[in-house]
Amino acid sequence: MTDTLTNLQKALAAPGQGSSDFDLNPETVLPKGRRLRPAGVLIAVDLTAGTPQVFLTKRSSALKHHPGQIAFPGGKQEDTDANVTAAALREANEEIGLPTGLPRVLGALPIHETVTGFSVTPVVAVLTEPFDIIADAGEVEEVFCVPLSHLSDPENYIIQSRRWRGARRYFFTVPYGPYYIWGATARMLRGLAARMDT
Repeated sequence: MTDTLTNLQKALAAPGQGSSDFDLNPETVLPKGRRLRPAGVLIAVDLTAGTPQVFLTKRSSALKHHPGQIAFPGGKQEDTDANVTAAALREANEEIGLPTGLPRVLGALPIHETVTGFSVTPVVAVLTEPFDIIADAGEVEEVFCVPLSHLSDPENYIIQSRRWRGARRYFFTVPYGPYYIWGATARMLRGLAARMDT
């Protein structure tokens, strides 16, 4: 546990720029004066299972936006949230039943800009006590964990592409078993992996 904490704290303290869904597509021209909506996601590292694990969700296939995709617990900052960290903790409580006072927040990675117009802060926290997972039936199809060692190894990341709005778009993926982790989630994890690799 001590090694994991130390490595995560070093990763959060390392210098570095933010990221975006456009990192692998430098020809993309973003509109000037665009307004991004603040959001927070929780990279919750479970230290209770022997091997450090990261909680992820599979979004409900019935959702209008990003159905069936793999994502961190999290969402946009509401007026009632003190900040993006509070938003990430609130959403994690709503989506997977994580008590808001349970995670020990270590800090945050640089902001990630999404193609959908969000300015996302990845909040990193550790869990030293177990909790009962309660998935929100309306939003979450499945809650699962991936070993931190898998996600923190840059060699496990693959660049793939698909057609999007008439152009080829490149993105990171980090497959794990039956789970296809890609897009913004994979990009934020790739940023963490790069910092833990230094």
